[in-house]
Amino acid sequence: MKSRPLTLIDDTDSLIEYSAAMDRMQEMWEERVADQRPDTLWLLSHEPIFTAGARTPEAHFPAPETDIPVLLTRRGGQLTYHGPGQLVGYLIVKLQPGEGVVDLIRDVEHRLVTALAELGIPAERRDTPPGSELLTGVWTRDTGRKITSIGMRVGRNVSTHGFALNVIGDLTPWKLAVACGMPDVDMTSVERELPGQEPPTMEQVVATIATAFEAAAAPSPAP
Repeated sequence: MKSRPLTLIDDTDSLIEYSAAMDRMQEMWEERVADQRPDTLWLLSHEPIFTAGARTPEAHFPAPETDIPVLLTRRGGQLTYHGPGQLVGYLIVKLQPGEGVVDLIRDVEHRLVTALAELGIPAERRDTPPGSELLTGVWTRDTGRKITSIGMRVGRNVSTHGFALNVIGDLTPWKLAVACGMPDVDMTSVERELPGQEPPTMEQVVATIATAFEAAAAPSPAP
């Protein structure tokens, strides 16, 4: 993994509406393009919503009567779910020399594998079979379930969007649609993978993710 120190923004103390987060992420992207902000990892959680990448087949959407809204996005990847108990990480970073978006995604996967190991969950990324669409995300090694979804976009050499790690809470919404373009995928969470144990708090997961991503809170301005 390349060294990539990041400035951390931790907004996990409340749920953030998705469209409001997209507006703020766009502002961060513009600031990074103009070199007005450092590489940034923004951690947050969303109100319940399904989001779909540009190439998500309509057949993968939830049924019309589902009360969770669906929003089309400009990121890569397929349909995913966001909701309470999930840690979302948006990466607003400038690609390093010789680095492409796939390289960045692989770096994110490796860092998430490292973080999950620290939480007591052996995990792995998977290679894309020849001729298949890019396979992204992180799976648990022992149970073969998917625990993290990844979808990113790069414009003017700066990334947006990122990853969603299921930590605690209800996994039922994942069964209402075809997650990640894989009809047979079994989505899981940190809580589910540690049966009989007290799951780590969101604060503990945030700290573990921050360490794996070399992310530290920005220093307070001088008085």
